[in-house]
Amino acid sequence: MFQVDRSQNRLRRLEQRRFGDLNLREREHLQEWLAHQPDALGEDLLILQKEFDGFADTRERLDLLALDKLGQLVVIENKLDDSGRDVTWQALKYTAYVSSLTKAQIIDIFQQYLDRHSGGGNAARLICDFLDVEELDEVVLNPGHSQRLFFIAANFRKEVTATVLWLREHQIDARCFKVNLFSMAEELLFDIQPVIPTPEAADFMIQMAEKENEEKSAKGAQRQSHALRQGYWTVALETMRASGLTLYENISPSNDHWLSAGSGLSGCPYRLIYLKKEIRVEFAFSRPIADENKWLFDELAKQQQQIAATFGSELTWLRLDGYKESRLYFANPCDGYDQEQWPSFAAWHAEHMRRLEAALKGPLAQIARAFKARPEIS
Repeated sequence: MFQVDRSQNRLRRLEQRRFGDLNLREREHLQEWLAHQPDALGEDLLILQKEFDGFADTRERLDLLALDKLGQLVVIENKLDDSGRDVTWQALKYTAYVSSLTKAQIIDIFQQYLDRHSGGGNAARLICDFLDVEELDEVVLNPGHSQRLFFIAANFRKEVTATVLWLREHQIDARCFKVNLFSMAEELLFDIQPVIPTPEAADFMIQMAEKENEEKSAKGAQRQSHALRQGYWTVALETMRASGLTLYENISPSNDHWLSAGSGLSGCPYRLIYLKKEIRVEFAFSRPIADENKWLFDELAKQQQQIAATFGSELTWLRLDGYKESRLYFANPCDGYDQEQWPSFAAWHAEHMRRLEAALKGPLAQIARAFKARPEIS
């Protein structure tokens, strides 16, 4: 890795460092880095547990257990400067152990992780949000023999890479990621790159997985859900236009369980939520940079009492530490699939979105101005 010296129009080689020389350890450092930034592995992953030891009749621990966007479990084994000879055997054992986990067990494992490391939360709801589904009934978690293995190290021995390539030939999604550390003055830089498969091959696999996922989404429960959502949003949007609410006047019905509309603050939409068991009005901080979302959320939360008074009810505020997005919402528990009640649900959505927009309009303008005045994030 090189640093660009623009004043001299030259490259300056950065010094490569070893984990061991810097007293960096697998569990305290590399594992924590990846647990808090799993997309460093090139895709969206939800960390379900770290140091998972829920195996019967053994005290072995797997480094990280994650879920991917297709509901497949991902076993992540971390090494530092050298992969060692036995990492593939170790990971294969762990993968065999987790292959039998049921949906209920996965939710319980994730709930334990949230309670211990994230101050709690609703594991089932967060998995639904991650998978972008309304209910977990719509998906299969840990299907068949779809478990994946990720190996992470600075250097891989031949016996490890040979085994990973053999596993891939037998339709097991095993991958190797090479990590490197570099120093630049007082800073330490971290780089992680896929080496098996190559990025080009990985892109092809992702495209095939997306195609398969699209085919699955057209079947069973999702097909029914899509039809219901289209029907409800048609009713809701007509109700809003008739009531004079202009926020959603250019929005069309959707198969999704939400409809978003701009708030004037980039990356921070108003959302209507339609679920099987409740409907909601929501405001989301979903900018690409998590720190910006948290800053904006904290600033808006300073006016929480004023917002509640204007809205007419207490809102639920979710900072969601450890996640990119933050949000606030007001919910109405109901049987969302009762089509006879759709007109009343639509009227509720229209009225409460009107109130939410009125309550947030002034405070959002204030924090938008303050946000622009912060050079470190604007």
